[in-house]
Amino acid sequence: MYNYFRIMYYLRSLLRHAYWSRDRLEGYQNRKVREIVTYAYDHVPFYHEKFKQLGLKPDDIRRVEDLNKFPVVGREELQKNADKTISDEFDAGDLTVDSTSGSTGQPLCTYLTGKEDEFRKAKLLRANIGCGQKPRDRWAVIAPPRHQSKMGRIQRLLGIYVPITVSVFDDADMQVSAIEKIKPDVLEGYSSSLLLMAKEKEKRGVEIGPRIIIGGAELIDDHDQLFIEKAFDAPFYDQYSSVEFDALAWQCQEKNGYHIEADTIVMQFVDEDGEEVVPGEEGQIVCTSLFNYAMPLIRYAVGDIGILSGETKCPCGRTLPLMKVMTGRKDSIIVLRDGRFLSPLVIGDGMMFFKYFDYIDQYRVIQKKIGFFKILVKKKDSEVDDSVFEAEFAAHFRRLLKVDESEVAVELEFVDEIPVDHSGKIRKIISELKGHKLSV
Repeated sequence: MYNYFRIMYYLRSLLRHAYWSRDRLEGYQNRKVREIVTYAYDHVPFYHEKFKQLGLKPDDIRRVEDLNKFPVVGREELQKNADKTISDEFDAGDLTVDSTSGSTGQPLCTYLTGKEDEFRKAKLLRANIGCGQKPRDRWAVIAPPRHQSKMGRIQRLLGIYVPITVSVFDDADMQVSAIEKIKPDVLEGYSSSLLLMAKEKEKRGVEIGPRIIIGGAELIDDHDQLFIEKAFDAPFYDQYSSVEFDALAWQCQEKNGYHIEADTIVMQFVDEDGEEVVPGEEGQIVCTSLFNYAMPLIRYAVGDIGILSGETKCPCGRTLPLMKVMTGRKDSIIVLRDGRFLSPLVIGDGMMFFKYFDYIDQYRVIQKKIGFFKILVKKKDSEVDDSVFEAEFAAHFRRLLKVDESEVAVELEFVDEIPVDHSGKIRKIISELKGHKLSV
């Protein structure tokens, strides 16, 4: 069971941090970087060996900028050294274990102490409060059953920040029926699940009126966000998180970008050589945890591409730095024969202009290899002939990619359902390419 009072203590501190001066926040980050680096060197074999190989010592990393002396670490490297990544002060059997979805076929286990797990819950609450959630709001969460809260009796009695979980693996019809009964003020879930629910709500004409909607776990384009907002008549706020760090960045009610969790992580945007890019340029997102000591993560590549904002202030008054957007996962970036890379958001936005777009219920683009795409389409009832639809779709897709028929082959398959992955997500864009270096 979670210690409710400890979570509230953490939350109170985090809410204050969001309004610190920039100088105070930077000083705090620098101190936390020194502490976590020293601890990892002293207690985690993987990092101790890594520092030795590089000829570095903890004293060489005194500030956030000094992290650039350390190379970017990927998921595969941590997996290969799994027995060396946990602090020697802890027994793995006594720790809380969470695992990435393994959408790339490579799940990674993250180990946490009970206090670190509670701190992560406080991080998520701060993000939701930034979107307008109140303590006693009825809060429905569409999530995997394993995400059900380990709430204690006191939290249930007080009724403060109590989530009501609806399984993401239930079909949209069952989810809508459950949400209709809950009558939530806050509706939260995977963005794709919220989109399917919005479509089901429109079809059935049921009354579900949350005050705010919070999505995350996957990219969603502007068209789908607007559809969700219109269906529920409520604002949609996006959050960016990962299993390894939980909350990473989130939209506040101003929607002036995404506030980076700079008091709990160091987020960097780097090129393929691990060098930081300038604000406004795309870069791979690399994070260092400032709170996880059971399994420290230093310059860990989360597998996403994003853009650091040049904006330094948000009208909401929070001083946490801003990122523009997370533009895609590395395993959802389209690679073309001429060397171009396309974000899944480009595909999503471009699909809106397909002449038969209104007849598509769901779709999935799978890049099998350079020059070959398989498209799964779940059609709504329509009088459009399948062969006509297929020909028009292939032509539109090639125009979107700015290629001709000789450069890209398109195979379209009509399906009854688009399958979810084992984490409950419905991914629109999947790249099955292996070994292609992504230069952003």
